[in-house]
Amino acid sequence: MAKLVSKTYGDALFELAVESGQVDELLSEVKDVSDVLKYNGELTKLMNHPKIVKEEKIEFLETVFKGRISNELLGLMRMLTGKNHFNEMESVFAYFIEQVKEYKNIGTAFVTSALPLNAAQKEQVENKLLDTTKYVSFEMHYDVEPGLIGGMIIRIGDRVVDSSIRTKLLSLSRELSKIQLKAGECAP
Repeated sequence: MAKLVSKTYGDALFELAVESGQVDELLSEVKDVSDVLKYNGELTKLMNHPKIVKEEKIEFLETVFKGRISNELLGLMRMLTGKNHFNEMESVFAYFIEQVKEYKNIGTAFVTSALPLNAAQKEQVENKLLDTTKYVSFEMHYDVEPGLIGGMIIRIGDRVVDSSIRTKLLSLSRELSKIQLKAGECAP
């Protein structure tokens, strides 16, 4: 259900942004409001409190955000709150941000390596990704996992390129097990 809500409302906001020529403005506003929601636990508690009626929650949203964000975004927030989907607001915003990034050909890459990469290595990885994908720029996220032994794992959306030594060793181990099983089957 949550995925349906985020897709439905995220798509509606995205279409509105494209049709009205406000993609960059709404993207900026969505990121700002998303940060407010993420880092303000009291606001989230208040908006999810079962004893506060929808009308009061909507009035509170208007008090806090009116004049600070566009009427379009405020309207979406009012609608989500009115339909008891305030909990889904962050996922709606995340979906919208992903739609805008796809629209602008901005990829998101998660790179995991055995050792920290220096600036030159990071630039080399990003340039290779730009050369081999449709994206014109990347939002890069780096992580270190010593258990990889060497190499790296790169994830872009649902695509994964795993060139880690750990994976190569596991694959080799599986192949050797198959060979041992076959050799055992042939023995008299």
